[in-house]
Amino acid sequence: MVEIRKATLKDIDQVHDLVNKYAKEELLLPRTRESLVINIQSIFVASEGGEVLGVACLAILGQDLAEIRSLAVSEKAQGRGIGKMLVEKIIEETKNIGISKLISLTYQVVFFEKCGFTIIEKTEMPQKVWTDCIHCPKFPACDEVAMAIHL
Repeated sequence: MVEIRKATLKDIDQVHDLVNKYAKEELLLPRTRESLVINIQSIFVASEGGEVLGVACLAILGQDLAEIRSLAVSEKAQGRGIGKMLVEKIIEETKNIGISKLISLTYQVVFFEKCGFTIIEKTEMPQKVWTDCIHCPKFPACDEVAMAIHL
């Protein structure tokens, strides 16, 4: 049975390995162990039998904007609805905080559309661009698609 829960420090190595596996394929941005530890309170995992099968992070960008980051599901666990469960948990947490807009920069457009997100222009999220994107190696030629859901 897959459990969606907040990450613990015991999960950090598995989360790090999972995120950085996809970062090597240039599908996600890399994360250091230190950054994962510092942001542990915003990381959710899908686990089963002590194994981390998926991860998603919630980043607060402002009073009215949050981002789902580092969404990853292990190859062996794909097709089980784990990614959708993680997105639903991030949406629930975003609503609980009181933020009305959740964004994602992604290559997985169809997946996020199935989760209720729609494509937006990157100009609709200046907080993201000037907080994070400006430091990204892909800036200003980012090829990810900006998507959002209004909560």
